[in-house]
Order: sequence, then structure tokens, then C-alpha cells
Amino acid sequence: MNFPIWETTFIGGPTLIAVIAVLHVYISHMAVGGGLFLWLTDIKGYRENKPDIHRYLKKHIWFFLLLTMVFGAVTGVGIWFIIALVSPAATTTLIHLFVFAWAIEWVFFLGEIVSLLLYHYRFDSLGRKARLRIAFLYFFFAWLSLFMINGIIDFMLTPGEWLETGKFWDGFFNPTCWPSLFFRSFASFMLAGLFGYVTTVFLEDQKFRARMLRYCTRWLLWPLAGIIPSALWYYYAVPDNYREIAFFLNRETANFTGAMFYATVLIFLFGALLSVLSNSKLQKAASFLLLPAGLLWIGGFEYTRETARKPFVIADHMYSNSILKSDLKLLDSEGALRYARWSPVHQVTPENKLEAGRELFNLQCLSCHTVGGVRNDIIPLAGKYPYRGLVAQLTGQGELLGYMPPFVGTQEEKEALAAYIYTRLLGKEMPEEEPQKAIQPEEIGIPPFDPGKDNYVLLVWNDLGMHCISDCDRMFSFLPPANTLEAQLIRRGPQPELVSGGVELTYKVQPGYENPSAHVEFWEFCESLYGVKLEKNVGLAGKGLSGRFDFIADEGIFRAQFIPVVPYRDDGTYNPYPVFTVEARDSVSGWLLASTKVVAPASTEADCYRCHGGVPRWKEVSGVSGETAVNILKVHDRNHKTSLYQEAASGKPKLCQSCHADPALGAAGKEGVLNFSASIHGWHANYMSGLGDETCTLCHPIAFSGVTRCLRGVHGGGAGRVTCSRCHGTLEDLALSLLNAEMEKPGAAKLAKNISPRMAEKSEEIVPRTPWLREPDCLACHAGFQQPKPGAVAFNHWNETDRELYRKYNDNALIRCLACHGPTHAIYPALNPYGHYRDVLQPMQYSGTPYAIGANKSCAVCHTKEMENPIHHENMWRMVRNESQAP
Repeated sequence: MNFPIWETTFIGGPTLIAVIAVLHVYISHMAVGGGLFLWLTDIKGYRENKPDIHRYLKKHIWFFLLLTMVFGAVTGVGIWFIIALVSPAATTTLIHLFVFAWAIEWVFFLGEIVSLLLYHYRFDSLGRKARLRIAFLYFFFAWLSLFMINGIIDFMLTPGEWLETGKFWDGFFNPTCWPSLFFRSFASFMLAGLFGYVTTVFLEDQKFRARMLRYCTRWLLWPLAGIIPSALWYYYAVPDNYREIAFFLNRETANFTGAMFYATVLIFLFGALLSVLSNSKLQKAASFLLLPAGLLWIGGFEYTRETARKPFVIADHMYSNSILKSDLKLLDSEGALRYARWSPVHQVTPENKLEAGRELFNLQCLSCHTVGGVRNDIIPLAGKYPYRGLVAQLTGQGELLGYMPPFVGTQEEKEALAAYIYTRLLGKEMPEEEPQKAIQPEEIGIPPFDPGKDNYVLLVWNDLGMHCISDCDRMFSFLPPANTLEAQLIRRGPQPELVSGGVELTYKVQPGYENPSAHVEFWEFCESLYGVKLEKNVGLAGKGLSGRFDFIADEGIFRAQFIPVVPYRDDGTYNPYPVFTVEARDSVSGWLLASTKVVAPASTEADCYRCHGGVPRWKEVSGVSGETAVNILKVHDRNHKTSLYQEAASGKPKLCQSCHADPALGAAGKEGVLNFSASIHGWHANYMSGLGDETCTLCHPIAFSGVTRCLRGVHGGGAGRVTCSRCHGTLEDLALSLLNAEMEKPGAAKLAKNISPRMAEKSEEIVPRTPWLREPDCLACHAGFQQPKPGAVAFNHWNETDRELYRKYNDNALIRCLACHGPTHAIYPALNPYGHYRDVLQPMQYSGTPYAIGANKSCAVCHTKEMENPIHHENMWRMVRNESQAP
């Protein structure tokens, strides 16, 4: 933040550093190992009394000196030059912290220069002991240089106790100092043999050449005894979290470790060939192929080491974009631009939004990404996301994929950066605010009821208040068309009775909804998804769009389960509130006892496209399109190493719950895998944090501008009384409640790690719950069935057993709560956007008001005599509604 930014948009600063640094490291390691090669080969010549070896060595020294002293020194200076331009903040930190270490290293380097020059120019005139001493001194000084630089370089990967103490020695003798030193030393010895080939293949004497080639091959093989154990030592000295990021999360690492592996194979393959080949030309070709193989080997290692410390340039201290970890809270609260000394923009305004975005891109992105460049090109990476998706990516940056630093700055700065990438770099137009989608209301006639003549009351409800359908079965599914209706039949009288036998309940959908298979692909792929082959327009429980209810004796209700109704009508309109006519008849005579109507809500409005791209599948109004679904699968495959997209493309889509447990579908999932709700909410909480109740509208069909608007009951947004978070918590709190119940599984802690609760002080205070089985308890707000106190919150107050769920709860007379009060999210009085009384047909039928059946002492619906005691639940006598309050 204190230095100007060097804009290298095409090649990129990291690539320039890599090109220079890998070349220098290659030569410098060869210089260390080559020093030992000179000393031991000179000893070999004296010991065996072979003048040929000394003649060879004299030629080898000239090549060695030019390569190390000239090319090595120039690239060494080049490293300082390029890192000062690309990462000045990290460079100045290393200089100030290790200034004396650098000074000592330069003394050792001077010792290298002097000893190597003496060894070369006085090779013939020096005596045996003096020459061997100078050769050893060169190796010793070269290795000491490696020792000093190694400690500094590995400090950047594992600063160790320096983070707490700030002491020089704690930084230098860091956790990876010794394993890295041993690994680099043995690697240097191996490279010495590799470069020995280069001069050996030019020897004229075939026998002597063959002998020296075998000698160089031993330099490749012997160091293996040290390379392998020291590599393992080095690997396990790196902290677990960095190993996970480098080798399991960061997809780039596999390329570099792969390069190192293949280079190793090539090195030993060509080394073996050189030991047996006799043809001079083939020997030269093989030796020169070894040079790039060695460069690939050292490059793979250095790149792996670099990626291992991502997202930092100095681990746990300074991010790769030069922002200090200790400054995050300050910059998030006050803004990154405010403290960017060299930026002309210090605050985001509507007028300078894109200019501010450009400055933020340079400050936070350019250190790793190029623009249309050779590596980490931002354009294809960002191009697959809509604007909203870019904002989400910036929000979650560094949270789950820990190899990226987090975005630092205010929400306005985040949106400015996303806008700059979206418009200036990707060349797209900013999306306009979507207008409220058109809805065609359709009034449904209220069924008749004559309290003077009718002897039965038929109460029917949908068990959820809204059944969502994923509607992308060609790619995947997590919610099939499967609406469930439940009913109770009451025989009216002084003491009304629940009817359980001798009757038959039937249902029939309103015209236009009878042929769902013409509108969705569920039946084409249900065998792959759900393991069953169904007739068209028949649901998973064998029910069609008309049929009979089943009596569930242990629950005292009638149920028609998994009716495959969808919101697409045959006339080409979208209506997520299909109405069913339900009749109760005497099972012997067929006499009609009661008839009513009920909404079976079914919506495909899932706005995944806002972040994952594409448009809604059905007329760009609702549903998940193929493009959106493909993008989702590819993200899953990339992050979880699955092959869902390839399987779907081959005609075998997967059900999400085949891996993720889900009580909603009765799916057991796979052992160790998070349940579906915990997984999807936990993942998205990392990318959509800080948005409050707005988050819910981005995914669920509740937005007032959408085509479903399912939060239509007395609690909901239509009445403006209760927000989603009052019951479920914000997305962060909701995710933590689900993840806390899954902590024995390895993925839970990872997802929860970076989620900060908003309705509790600590995540541990959030009570764990299982989705669909433990939900907000109504009595948390309605204590004693009273009107809630101001500010009452149901979040973190879950029902203890599934029988206490609102959708399963019975009153004292064994009448379901939903029967009189309506289903979740549509509790009476509910104002349906598709028809004024569409959700309150039964209250209007039996009471003439849209309020709960029995409200305002309307007991005569079922009781044929005046009641004196509130037998259903306490406090039901309270007058809570009157006609003037009707919606």
C-alpha cells in the first residue's frame, strides 16, 4: 500500500520473477553441487593417478566459471531488480529483517569468487594440497551462501515463532530451514552430475568418455538417498493448513509437482542412456536434453514451494498483494483506497466508481493475475460470472479456496472492483435493476358451505407452504416435483369427531396442470436420478394429478404424497399456485360428504443464474437453465474433484442427495459427507455474507419482484411483519446452526471456519439442528399462545422432536395446526399475488373471513352448540382479528 504499482498486465510480475529466479536457482544449485564435484573429482584424479581426469577437470572449470560467475551473478542481480519492482513491500521487509544475513551472504559469495578464480587460473601451478584446499573452500563458501539464503527463503514459507517474537534467529531458523537445507544440498549434488555430462560428452577418448559418463551418472543416483527422506521431512515440516492449500485446494500445484515428477523420470532415463550409449552424437543430444529436464525439475520444485505459501508472500504476515494481515480489519472498515498512498482515488463515488475499481484491481489483483496475458488471465476466470457472481466471488475470496488473499475494503469498494472487471475488462454492460415481473391474477370461486345443512368440514393443506422444484433434471436434481397434500375430515356436532374410516378422499388438479411431463424433463431422467422408472405424470409415490388420499393411521390424517404438479400451465402461463379440488365421499354409497379447494404451491424460481450465469430456463422467467446447471456442476467438479458434469453430459445426471443426506427426501447420503442443507448453506455463507435478509431473496422464491412471492402469510413480507432472519437467522447464523450439528464430519469445520455469526456472540452459542427435523419453534415467540412481544425472535429456539414441528403438531383435539392456521409461510390471513383469496379458500368457505378457522370465536364451523372452553389450545378465546383488518 506504500509503494506504486508496476502495471504488467500481459506478462505479469510473478512470471517475470519466475523466469529469472528459476534460471538463477538452477545455476546457483549447480554451483553448490559443482563445487563438491570439482573437489572430489580432483581428489579422484590424484588418487587414481589419472592425468586425463585433471585435463578434463581443467576444461570443466572454464565452463563452470562462465556459467556460475557470469550468468549466475547476472541473474542474481536480476532477481533483486525484479522483486523490487513487483513486490517492493516484501523486498523491503526481507532487507530490513535480514540485513546482516544478506551482508554475510555477500561475504561468502566474495569467497566463492576469489577461490574459484584462484582455482581456475592457478590450476597448473598450485600444489596438490593447496589446490584441493582452494577447491574445498569454493564448495564450502558456496554451501554457506546456500545456507544463508535458504534460511531467508524458507522464512517466507514458515516464519514460525517470528510472528510472535519478531526476533531474527526465530525467523532464520524457522520450521523448514533444516529440511529445506538438506533437500537443496542433495539436489545440488544431483545437478552437479547433470552439468558434468555437458563437458564429458565432448571428450574425444571414447573409453575415457564412457568412464566419466558413468561417474557423472553416480552423481545423479547417490544423492537420491538424501533427496527422498529430506523431501518427506520438508513436506511434513510445512504446517497442515498450508499443505492442504498447496496440495489439495490449489489446482496449480498439481501441474508443478507433475512437472517435477516427469522431469525426474527424464533425468534418470537420459542418465541411464548416457551410461550405455556409445555414439557420440546421441550422447551429446541426450546430455543437452538433460539441461531443460533439470530446469523443469528445479522449476517444478520452486513453483511448488511458492504455491505452498499462498495466499501469502510472507506466510501469515503479508499477502501476495503486499497487504499486511494485521491491517485487514482497518482496511475493511475504513476502505483500502484511503490508505493506498500512490492511488489518485481514495474514496468511491458514483462518478469515479470504475476508476476506483481500476485502482483496486491494481492493488489487490495484479500481483497474481494478468489481463489477456500468459498466466492467471483474469478474463476467462471472471468471464463466466455475471456481475452479481463477481461480487459473490470477491466476498468469498480466500475463505474456502485459501490460496487467494481475501478482498480487502468496504462493500462499496468491492462493488467498484466487480464493476470494473465486468465492464472494462470483460466489456459487458452493467445489469439494470430488474423490474417487477408481471403476474396474472386468477380468482378462484370459494366453495360453498351451509352450516345449517352440511354435516362435515373438510380441512386440506399443503404440508410445506411451498414446494420448490430444481427443474434441471438433465444435469442434476435436488427437489423433484413432489407436492404433498394432507387432510382431516371432521363430522360436525356438539362434540365434533375426526373421521378415520368409511370414507374416501380424492383430489383433482384444476385444468391446465394435468400434463406436467410436457413442461419438465423429470420423467426422462427419473431413473438415473431416483432409481425408478415412472409413467409420465405419475409421481415418486405413485400419485398422479388426480387420485385418492391414503389414511395414515398413526398420524390421524389423510395424505396424498408427492403429487408431481409443476407451475407451468398448458396455456403457456406461469402460476405457482395450482388449486386442487378435494372431495370426501362415503366409501360405500359414494355420497358426497364434503368438498373444498386448496392450493398446492410449486415453484421453480431459483435465481442461481444471478451468480452462476445463464438465464431462467422457462421463458427467462423461472427454472434453472442448462447453462446455469452446467456452470454449477463444473464448479462442484473443480472444487470437490468430482465428475458430475461428464456424467450428466453422458445422460446420467445425479441426485444431490445421493451423496448428501437429506431428511426432506429421506436420503441417507454417504458417510462423512455433509447433509445437503448444511453443505449448500455452509458453502454459500462464505460467498454471500454481510447481506442480511437480502440474501434469502437471491436464492429462494420470496422476492417481491419475483414470480412466486411465496412469503405471503401473516408473518411474511406482504404484511411487513417478520423477516426471514427472525426465525431462521441470517445466512451466516443459519449455516452455523446446520454445520454445528455436523462437526464430526471433516467438511463442517472447514465451511464454518470463516463464518462469523451475526445473531450470537460466538458460533458455539448457536444450537445445532438437523434440517427439516428441527425448525424454529412457534412458541418461542408465541409463548403461552400469546401475541409475541416486540422484537421476539425464534432463531436458536428449535423444536426438540420432529413431532413438535409446526407442520406435524396437533392441538389438544388432535387437529393439525396447519388445518386451521394454514401452512408455513402462508399462515392465515395470507395474501396471494395470484388471487386475493387463493390461499385462504377454506377460511373463506367455512368462516367467511380470511383468518384462522375458529378465530374470533367462530367455533360454529365445527361445533353445533356454543362452546365455553377453549379446548384446542389455551388463549384461543382472545379476539385477535375483526372484519376491518381483513387483507
